[in-house]
Amino acid sequence: MRYETIPIITQYLDAGSGYDELIKEVADKSMDDDYVFISETPISTIESNLVDESTYHAGIIATLITELWCRYLWGYILCPLLGYKKRTIQNLRRLPKEARNHKQFILEHYGLKHALQPTSEAGVDLSNVPEHYVSLLPENPEQTAKTIKNRLENEYDKKVDITIIDSDATYKLHNTLFTTLPKSITGIRNNTGVFGYILQAISKKLGPSILATTLELPCEEIIELARIAEEEQTKNSEKFFETVYDMEDEFKTESSQITGNMLKNVKHVPAIIIRKNYLYH
Repeated sequence: MRYETIPIITQYLDAGSGYDELIKEVADKSMDDDYVFISETPISTIESNLVDESTYHAGIIATLITELWCRYLWGYILCPLLGYKKRTIQNLRRLPKEARNHKQFILEHYGLKHALQPTSEAGVDLSNVPEHYVSLLPENPEQTAKTIKNRLENEYDKKVDITIIDSDATYKLHNTLFTTLPKSITGIRNNTGVFGYILQAISKKLGPSILATTLELPCEEIIELARIAEEEQTKNSEKFFETVYDMEDEFKTESSQITGNMLKNVKHVPAIIIRKNYLYH
């Protein structure tokens, strides 16, 4: 089976703006039986699932984790030893002071297991959100996927399946699929935190983690479709902000100075439609 991919291109979706714009854009480009893959950050943004980390102040433990554990132990020893990307190593070595407040937030809301992850803690996203805000994972991704699917069918007569994905990857070790994220679909062991982060070095990377889906397909097949969707999202984005450092490099300023209006000046691809092409077998 071969697939056609169609990007859903929008402006930056404002916090609390609801599903209307996203659903309309999907409806305009979709057909019955399409698979729609949506990134978790725009979902959390339009659901107002954001937190202002400037209201958090790092304690001793958060400071020690940031400076000694993350910057030095992981940045200079463990990441190079375990073969992590050079970009990850560089980012850890140049952690800003605000990273301490971020660790404090993670400690308070997700616990030590996630705070000890040097990056991507609990799926909390610092990129593609303005100022000091961070985007949490969707509160109830299963309900969100069902809501969007039902609205597309009831309001636009489009019968499609919805999958919500996170760029933090799912890995496979022997026959076990796992992610460090605190949420995922059945079939992926979640909430592994720093233990899963370490195991990534000896595991096979499959693709994005699946937070929710209305698809009735094998787990690894859904992940493979998500991988295709993520590649197309990167390819079709004017500027793909995978990390907060990508945003800072683009706007030539600190992340705390990046506003929603600045983000609106960049083309965003919150979703990708994958369409089965029956001309190929």
